[in-house]
Parts: sequence; C-alpha cells; structure tokens
Amino acid sequence: MNTRHILILLAASILTLPAAEQKLNQPPKGFRALFNGKDLEHWVVDPQDGGHWKVLDGVIDYDALSEAPDRNNKNLWSRDEFGDFELLIDWRIKRTTGLYPMPIVLPDGSDKLDENGKVITIPTPNADSGIYLRGEGKSQVNIWCWPIGSGEVYGYRRDKSMPAEVRAGVTPKLRADKPVGEWNRFKIRLQGERLTIELNGKTVIENARLPGIPEKGRFALQHHGGMKDGEYSAASSLVQFRNIFIRELK
Repeated sequence: MNTRHILILLAASILTLPAAEQKLNQPPKGFRALFNGKDLEHWVVDPQDGGHWKVLDGVIDYDALSEAPDRNNKNLWSRDEFGDFELLIDWRIKRTTGLYPMPIVLPDGSDKLDENGKVITIPTPNADSGIYLRGEGKSQVNIWCWPIGSGEVYGYRRDKSMPAEVRAGVTPKLRADKPVGEWNRFKIRLQGERLTIELNGKTVIENARLPGIPEKGRFALQHHGGMKDGEYSAASSLVQFRNIFIRELK
C-alpha cells in the first residue's frame, strides 16, 4: 500500500470516529461554545442550588434535585440572550424512574381519545427535561421518552387557542430519539417566529410557527420532577448536556 492510500484511509477513519471519541466542547467553524467542558462560566446557577447542576467528566450533569426556592431558578439559565440563532446541543437521559401516563399524540397535535372521549394514556418509563427558547417555558423544546419523541414544543401544542396549523407544526413528524443512556444531538434553528429542529440528523419539526414568542431571550436547561417520599418522581430531569454551540443569525 502506497503513502497516498494510507493517507486516504487515515482521513476516512477520522471522519467516521464516533462522537464520544472526538474532542468534546470544541465548536465547529462559525459557532461559539456556550459550555467549555470545565465549568458553568456561561450559565447562571442559583446561589441556593446546592451543587445539583454541576460539571462532571466534561459534561453538564443534573440530578433533578436543585434546592433553589424559586422553581424557575431550578433551571440552568444562560447568561446571554439570543434572538435568531442556530443551536447545536448534545443531550442524553441517564435513566428513567417509575412510570408516567403518556398520551398517544396524533399528527395534528391532539391526544387520542377512547370511545367515551377520554384521553388514552399508557404507563411508560419516562424522564423529562428540555430547552427553553428566548426565555420562555412555553417555547420549550422537549426532551423525554414519550412515543411522540423529543423535539416537540409542548406549550404550543397544548394551547387550544392556537391555530390548528401551529399545533400540528410543533408536533414531531417522527421519533428520532436514541435509547435511554445514549447521546442525542439537536440542531435547533429559530429565525423570527419560525422553528426547525433536527434530532440525530432527522428533521422532526420543520418551519413551525411560534406566534408571540419574544424577539430575544435566554436559554434554559430544564429542571423537572425531583424526590417525593424518598423516591424520584416518574418524570425527573436525570440528564446530561455537552457540545453546546451557537451561531447567531443576521
């Protein structure tokens, strides 16, 4: 084998390295990092959090147990505000706890009903977190184990005052989540009130409209759940994040 063939094989092997083997928290060209892999410099931790949002082995780790008295401050908030942007972020659910009654969500964003008009639910292992866009819980991009998949915008889908096309638009076209314990990647693009989301390279939300979303705001990594009677509630945020990169759009 000549030198040229060896170089070609070497280059190919580098390009196909699994994400876990690539250098973490180093932004691609045109992006800047919102997490440096060492500390929470770009994030605001409530003084009374108690160390539950922390950096562990190069990732942001959360155990759903923030001691912050204000529920909204249990979330991890970015220091900076952003308007139009493209965001890359890796996340994984560490494990699930208990069973959660999950609805069957139809393509139009409504819940499937039985013959008596009652929402059909299926008890399923779950964890629950997400990413607030422009400072609002309503514009949260969900991370969870629901059959509908991660990436939906629950606050808009469940708002019956919204037009039908809005509620359908924020409902994932497909479920692209990897199994619990494995890393996933969101590519989130928000320009004006239009949102597109890729999950693991597949488009799950495309050009959805978010009427009334603020023009600018901070990100939040969501707290959800916690302990009840000495056990985790069934939809707690047992999650980790890494490789958080932003590119602001003009």
